[in-house]
Amino acid sequence: MHMRPTLSWTPAEDLPPGTTDLQPVADALGAGGVLVLSGAGISTESGIPDYRGEGGSLSRHTPMTYQDFTAGAPARRRYWARSHLGWRTFGRARPNAGHRAVAAFGRRGLLAGVITQNVDGLHQAAGSEDVVELHGSLDRVVCLSCGAFSPRRELARRLEEANPGFDPVAAGINPDGDADLTDEQVGDFRVVPCAICGGILKPDVVFFGENVPPRRVEHCRALVREATSLLVLGSSLTVMSGLRFVRQAAEAGKPVLIVNRDPTRGDRHALARVSVPLGAALTGVADRLGIPVGDDGPGRPAAAPPTS
Repeated sequence: MHMRPTLSWTPAEDLPPGTTDLQPVADALGAGGVLVLSGAGISTESGIPDYRGEGGSLSRHTPMTYQDFTAGAPARRRYWARSHLGWRTFGRARPNAGHRAVAAFGRRGLLAGVITQNVDGLHQAAGSEDVVELHGSLDRVVCLSCGAFSPRRELARRLEEANPGFDPVAAGINPDGDADLTDEQVGDFRVVPCAICGGILKPDVVFFGENVPPRRVEHCRALVREATSLLVLGSSLTVMSGLRFVRQAAEAGKPVLIVNRDPTRGDRHALARVSVPLGAALTGVADRLGIPVGDDGPGRPAAAPPTS
């Protein structure tokens, strides 16, 4: 499956309206076997913007595509300059009430699993286990030549050494960890090669235009088959990478619940779309189920940024 930058989506007029009733979500979680599918909207309360909501990053920013990244050194220079700066802020983000609620549901044995479209690691930071990172993670780097993986922290250290004094002020940070910088701010930023073979380094994330690994997709499909219901949290489902699991669940007759402020491409398949901020919605559901959601989880940053 190839992902392309879907910058806009116009909801059909016949989509069912959102509701503020949390009971269908509470009922599904109370029955157990819920598979969570999360998107960028669950991380907005941690200070990471989403793509398509009000003020979303796509209104000012086009994500890097795999084709652009691999086409030439100038694109990679722009990407790594912006990503290196964004990492300093992005890596300090902490889980919010929504992430902690999902982790609490998991500890109670109510979940069949967690699939996230996010690359921020905040579900794991909140304590969720066995999270499937559909689009990879920013805290790992892969060499496109030799295939070696390495920690993002190590690359950040090398980039700091190669670019002393690089500290422009970004206009914003995007869900993919990319900072908004002008070409002038990027300047002559130096990109470092793979320390093993000298090849091109890329974050271990699925860029737009790149394939989601087939084995990962099949693993997610298996989780849908095993689940009793699907709970979508903070995703517009604009791209097929997430929407296909909603369609699979609906075709199998499994209830689909969506918690998202705005309409989604999956609404027609859903039992209900709850239009309530995620933190409030999930803590409200936890209260109904008698599950405490405090700030007593791991509470660590998603991935600690380098120290200057």
